[in-house]
Amino acid sequence: QVQLVESGGGLVQAGGSLRLSCAASGSIFSINVMGWYRQAPGKQRELVAIITDGGSTNYADSVKGRFTISRDNVKTVSLQMNSLKPEDTAVYYCNFHNIRTGLLYWGQGTQVTVSS
Repeated sequence: QVQLVESGGGLVQAGGSLRLSCAASGSIFSINVMGWYRQAPGKQRELVAIITDGGSTNYADSVKGRFTISRDNVKTVSLQMNSLKPEDTAVYYCNFHNIRTGLLYWGQGTQVTVSS
């Protein structure tokens, strides 16, 4: 059982920055992948960035060079978002993937709105 709590969303002007954080609690295993996904109205949820327990990362092409995902520890992950664009506007969801069991967990989402 894993619970995820996101924070850091809000309203920012284009070109600005936000930092999202996700804290996991519950039955946490060291072998896991955590990441961020986003969903805009009328669109499918898409991967933004993920990070493994070993520190390997992967980014969507649309955010490469602007966003950085980092893992403070096995239970906490952050997403530094720089040079934000209006098209980054979406609900951002934290994801926890337990590799051992295959179970996926999601946070409730945090709204990011980028104004022009």
